[in-house]
Amino acid sequence: MSTSLTTCEWKKVFYEKMEVAKPADSWELIIDPNLKPNELGPGWKQYLEQHASGRFHCSWCWHTWQSANVVILFHMHLDRAQRVGSVRMRVFKQLCYQCGTSRLDESSMLEENIEGLVDNLITSLREQCYDEDGGQYRIHVASRPDSGLHRSEFCEACQEGIVHWKPSEKLLEEDASYTDASKRKAQGIFVYNFFSFRWCLFWGVLCLVIIYLQFFRGRSSFL
Repeated sequence: MSTSLTTCEWKKVFYEKMEVAKPADSWELIIDPNLKPNELGPGWKQYLEQHASGRFHCSWCWHTWQSANVVILFHMHLDRAQRVGSVRMRVFKQLCYQCGTSRLDESSMLEENIEGLVDNLITSLREQCYDEDGGQYRIHVASRPDSGLHRSEFCEACQEGIVHWKPSEKLLEEDASYTDASKRKAQGIFVYNFFSFRWCLFWGVLCLVIIYLQFFRGRSSFL
């Protein structure tokens, strides 16, 4: 998927979802490659997506690679009186580590990934611009850090001081909840197995054998 198609897809998904989320307001999405983190004008809000999934294609050596650490920066502003809002967006690029060229390459994304990222954007937008409960953010498998090390020297976001390849607190809490649930489930299975019919039958037979041996031994001593 080319860059132009990716940009058009972002706008298409954003406008469709905003028409459903806030039909009374008019919103626009602007791609701004010069957007800087934490540099906000009056009334502007920021949302940072730190673990998006994208595919990169080197325009020099044609090497392609997948990354689950694509950083996307959003700046949002809503004019409540005019009911007009604006979102500025920047997708940070990466360098090709295969050929070592100094040219930054842009990522392409699947439509399903874009839809999930736009859902997260709208959640943040509703919280920060409308003071609403936006609901839960969508956490994808692709949002988890890669199994390998993130090469920060080839990442544009890292070069601008954005530390993003470590798991966020939200992901750590999810992992901890999953681990606790797994432990409780395992303990429940153990308790269930311990008191199951087969175990009860086994322990009952064992007790009868012990009683019989004790009785037989006592009777032998008496004789």
